[in-house]
Amino acid sequence: MPHISIISPVYNAENILSELVTRIETSVKSITTDYEIILVEDCGPDKSWEKILELSQGRSYLKGIKLSRNFGQHYAISCGLDHAKGDWIVVMDCDLQDQPEEIVNLYAKAKQGFDIVLASRAKRKDSFFKKLFSKTFYRTLGYLTGTEQDETVANFGIYNLKVIETLIRMKDSIRYFPAMVKWVGFKSIKLDVEHAKREEGKSNYNFKKLMNLALDIILAFSDKPLRLVVKAGLFISFISIIITVFYFFKWLKGDVVVLGFTSLIISIWLLSGVIISTLGIIGLYVGKIFEGVKGRPVYIISNTTDS
Repeated sequence: MPHISIISPVYNAENILSELVTRIETSVKSITTDYEIILVEDCGPDKSWEKILELSQGRSYLKGIKLSRNFGQHYAISCGLDHAKGDWIVVMDCDLQDQPEEIVNLYAKAKQGFDIVLASRAKRKDSFFKKLFSKTFYRTLGYLTGTEQDETVANFGIYNLKVIETLIRMKDSIRYFPAMVKWVGFKSIKLDVEHAKREEGKSNYNFKKLMNLALDIILAFSDKPLRLVVKAGLFISFISIIITVFYFFKWLKGDVVVLGFTSLIISIWLLSGVIISTLGIIGLYVGKIFEGVKGRPVYIISNTTDS
């Protein structure tokens, strides 16, 4: 069994895979010669899989897994975790913004008695708008999931095997690796790392994808939207009672002859909107339950370098 497993989901990274593997090799060899590299190709539009096959020649420690279609980054990570055998597992992105040289520092920190060491990108090498959007995204996500979210922490980190074995036992149909790590607990710490500029291309997460991801995470890890709807309903009911008492006393004094058409229409539209919104939120949760009870695999393997 290898001492360290390095997992990286691969998407549209054909031109940087050689450098990624070389830098991982150089970094990890300073720790141990007993390691494995697992590259999970998430069915991207380029020839990343052909490159993985090429790199695996003469490298028995490099394992490539090709998914049958594009499942998404966190599902590719789940696939890698299922196949990792190391005592310690490193998860990192393939775009080289997560620098392989930091693995040594993460491992050294973990050996001080931590089960999880998360890489904190204290100085992100991203554009101003991406950093602003990321900060807003994580703040909103933290509020709606009722958890503390750190925009400097993503997937990059080192994890003890017992942490990964616990994650594997989680059968959630919606996967978001950082939230799953936070949920399982264990002794963890953050370590500042050097964040690099993107070597090639741009992030595959656009606004729409991030919003869909956020919605999935919120529905999978929190019932706070339902609680907010309940609070909104109670607040509207309280206001309605006050208005009712107000008009009742006006009626007793003879000040009200015919109820106003405007207030009636406003009440109808307001309550209709609240009801429809409530049904919509409940429908989303029911839809996710429907997806979960199907019991479909969260990823499907098309090919491996072993085959």
